[in-house]
Amino acid sequence: MSLRWTLTPFQELTVDQLYTIIQLRISVFVVEQQCNFQDADDKDRHAWHLCCWDGDNLAAYTRILPPGISYKEASIGRVLTAKNVRGKKIGTELMQRSIEEVYRLFGKTAIQIGAQLYLQKFYETFGFKKNSDVYLEDNIPHIKMILL
Repeated sequence: MSLRWTLTPFQELTVDQLYTIIQLRISVFVVEQQCNFQDADDKDRHAWHLCCWDGDNLAAYTRILPPGISYKEASIGRVLTAKNVRGKKIGTELMQRSIEEVYRLFGKTAIQIGAQLYLQKFYETFGFKKNSDVYLEDNIPHIKMILL
């Protein structure tokens, strides 16, 4: 596996890159997790898209949003790894890189996320702390977490 990382603002994504991102997001969130939701929510237009490519295949992805789009803080969302690369620590590297890119893009700022509840311990390993009660989003228990 030869991984290549890219960070691209929405306006500079190629049509093929955008199609691949949307395809994997639908595969993971809509099909695999059986969530019927509006994935294309206009926030993508404001986002930086962090991609981990294995050749032409998208292995992992997050979208990084500046403060004021999802929350008053910067945020990391749509965190995913492709099924065929899970268990290889790519998700850990993805989050480490995402946090570093938030700081590079927006300065050392707080980062707010909406996390699926079962991933709380994963996000805690990066220093995120729970800062909300459990809530349902697309019938999946979530919590808000913040990294100060």
